Parts: sequence; structure tokens; C-alpha cells
Amino acid sequence: MASTIKNLSDVPEKALVVSSGSKVAVLVSDYYFKEINQFLLSGCLKTLAEYGIKEKNIKQYHVPGAFELTAGALLAARQKKFDAIICLGCVIKGETEHDSYINHAVAQGLTNITIQFEVPVAFGLLTTANERQAKERAGGKHGNKGKEAALAALQMMMLWNQK
Repeated sequence: MASTIKNLSDVPEKALVVSSGSKVAVLVSDYYFKEINQFLLSGCLKTLAEYGIKEKNIKQYHVPGAFELTAGALLAARQKKFDAIICLGCVIKGETEHDSYINHAVAQGLTNITIQFEVPVAFGLLTTANERQAKERAGGKHGNKGKEAALAALQMMMLWNQK
């Protein structure tokens, strides 16, 4: 999909109807915060507001790096007060394979939290080869993954509420 649609934030989303009382936890990695993750967070918060999530119902948590998103999401899920959890961060490939280990661990961990706690956890982790690609996905020509993660969380909240 990403290869044919260059800006995923422009994909027309379905009509989302969420309760203004919905509560959302947003976790963001502080690594690359000023350069990239601040843009992801801004896109996420703007989207949540556009769909009626009140600022007082959004709890932000900052974690040191992408690897810690899983532990942060677990702490949020254990509180059992959020209708969705959104995780935002960035891993840029380096000279070693550390990025593969981190990306896999975070994806697996967030999936497990969704299943165990029955709460939608949105994966807003950029996994890019270089900083240019990250910037293009944090508000650049390929959209904003923070916005996309917020939209995914809202869609899953609606689906979850149908059970």
C-alpha cells in the first residue's frame, strides 16, 4: 500500500464516531524527540482533537526510547482506564542490526498487550533506513505516521465498542 499511495495521511478515512468521553494514552519516545517524534506527537494530538477527544481525556507519557514503548504501554494498559493506547517513536537503521531487534520486540510486545488487556494499541513507530525517510513520514511528503496511528486507534476503538 505504501508503495502505491505516497502519503498515507491523505487516504480518506471512514466516518469515525467516537465518544467525547473516550480516554486515550499517548506514549512517545524522547529519542529523536525534537527532530522527529515531536511532529508525530503533534499530528496524533491534532487528529484526536479533530475527532472530538477532549484534551483532558488524553494522557501523555514520555519514555526514553522506542524499546521502552512496550513497557510504557503495559503500564497504561494495567490502569484499565484507556479506550486506546497510541505508541509513537522512531528507529533509524544504523551500522548494526539493532533496529531489527528493537522493531520486532516493540511490534510483538504491543500486539501482546492488545491481546492480553483487550485494548487497542496503535503502532506509530517509524522504522526507517535514514533520517530523511523518517522526516518524510513525520509530516513530510509521506504524511504523518502520528496522524495515522491516531486514526487506527480511533477505528479500533469503534470496532472494539461493537463487541
